Amino acid sequence: MKDIDWDALSFSLTPTDWMYVTEVTGDDAWMPGTLRPYGDFNISPAAGVLNYGQGLFEGMKAYRTAEGRLVFFRPEENARRMQAGADRLKMPPVPESVFIDAVEQVVDANRDWVPPVGKGAMYVRPILFGSGPILGVAPAPSFTFMVYCTPVGPYFKGGMTAIDLLISEEHHRAAPGGSGGVKAIGNYAPGMLPSKAAKAEGFAEVIYLDAQTHSCIEEVGAANFFCVKDGVLSTPSLTGTILPGITRASVIELARSRGYDVREERVAVEAALDADEAFCCGTAAVISPIGSITHMDTRHVFSNGQPGPVTLELYDALTAIQAERAPDTFGWLHEVPSLR
Repeated sequence: MKDIDWDALSFSLTPTDWMYVTEVTGDDAWMPGTLRPYGDFNISPAAGVLNYGQGLFEGMKAYRTAEGRLVFFRPEENARRMQAGADRLKMPPVPESVFIDAVEQVVDANRDWVPPVGKGAMYVRPILFGSGPILGVAPAPSFTFMVYCTPVGPYFKGGMTAIDLLISEEHHRAAPGGSGGVKAIGNYAPGMLPSKAAKAEGFAEVIYLDAQTHSCIEEVGAANFFCVKDGVLSTPSLTGTILPGITRASVIELARSRGYDVREERVAVEAALDADEAFCCGTAAVISPIGSITHMDTRHVFSNGQPGPVTLELYDALTAIQAERAPDTFGWLHEVPSLR
């Protein structure tokens, strides 16, 4: 294991030793790639990804567990989501076998960078993009699939803290028929302006409303939204404008297994603000409690600004499975093989 001050590790980039790269041209089949030293690479100024944003990415984690294993959390779901995104952006989907082999190789090669149990995780970033040169608006002639990873500290330093959010009235994340349902790189830059403005006002992030009626909750920045009322969980349904989060799907399955009524539906702003508690979820934070939501200059507080009981229950249950402090009855964990 690397000589690192793991307690000082934050959720930021720490370059590791190895990355994975494979390329394909035209309609050729993807073949397994190779490990290369982590570092810069050359790309054409006319690359499809640079000129037209033809690219997407995934975010996933590998953990050391209480059982002494190194595991991924549901990597097959990341592979399938990337395939769906590739179809939408007219790129050749990476076969699940190639995807899994790639992330396994990268994490195993950088095994010494994985934080100890309870000190964080290895964040893994697969990227698929049009790397070949193209002048007209059309799919690139060739594509690159790349994976790198970085150790990251716990998202919550010093325990879970409820965050304050602001509903954006001016900006929208996605519109029907667009690319909001896939993890396209172009979905993220437009959110930087409203996010920065919200943070300047003291909020952690923005909540986006639907682009058609401006009346229903869609997403929290780059995370999925849940609210709880009288023990019933509600989350915005997948309509093509919301990213189908893997943590979201896991929370739904986990909550239902514990007896909760979980509803995937249109979540009106008024219903969300009237909830008993609320939280957002994603790979980075797993589950993040929401202490308040400000809408039209009115601040609505949940659970006295503290994490609610359902939020805490689901967070504890999910992280216990990821760390193997509790049985993985769902079959979500995927061990990283030792390939060296």
